[in-house]
Amino acid sequence: MAFRPLFLKRAALPMAAVVTAAATTVAYPRNALHAESPPSDTHNIRYRKPIYDDPRPTKQQPRSPPSSSLPSPSNRTPNTWSSSNQTPSEILISRLAPRIRRARFFVHDYTAAAEDRLNSALTSFFRLENNFTDTIASLAPAPSTGEQLLPGSLYVLVAAMAGTIITRNRNILLRGSMPVALGVGAGWIVLPYTMRNVSDLIWGWEKRVPFVAENHLRARSAVIEGGKVARQAGREIGVGVERLMGDMRKGVEGWVGQGR
Repeated sequence: MAFRPLFLKRAALPMAAVVTAAATTVAYPRNALHAESPPSDTHNIRYRKPIYDDPRPTKQQPRSPPSSSLPSPSNRTPNTWSSSNQTPSEILISRLAPRIRRARFFVHDYTAAAEDRLNSALTSFFRLENNFTDTIASLAPAPSTGEQLLPGSLYVLVAAMAGTIITRNRNILLRGSMPVALGVGAGWIVLPYTMRNVSDLIWGWEKRVPFVAENHLRARSAVIEGGKVARQAGREIGVGVERLMGDMRKGVEGWVGQGR
């Protein structure tokens, strides 16, 4: 009898658990509860998309487009079919690709033309430089002649300066022609081979202009004829002077002989 209160307490705990479970089973709703509006019928519950799973395909009634909005399959071109299946980025790329291609070709052609012009200009410059150096080298006398340019050119320069000094108080024609004449004459005397090369070079340039070449030939022939006439006159003057001197010597000798 002393353990009866303790036994009653232990028996009351299982009975309370059984009563609570029965009440929960009766009172707990069997349908899912929603915060918006609890439906009364389970068939009318809307399908809610899960967060992590793929959405279930929903059946939709296909809508037939109007006949005037889309062309018939026979009238559709390949571009229409391809553009309808492309994304906006692919359409943009397909439109920009021809323009970029034309721009690249234009830049390439322009660059190639500029490069060709630059190459031709450099080639012309190098050809001109080679011609200039070859021309200067051809004016120099051969080593076998023994002609030296350094002292000879100084002599020619001194002769030209002497002509300038001589004609400093004369008219402009003499002041311009006398230094050139003295310099050219000194060059033919001191540097004959170099002056010959220079004259051949000038004659080659004059051949390109027939009018100048003809005038040069006429002037040269006139100078040569004048030189011949001057030499002939000099010889005649020399002969006359010698004859006069001989007559004077004979007269003096006769006068001296008569005086004796």
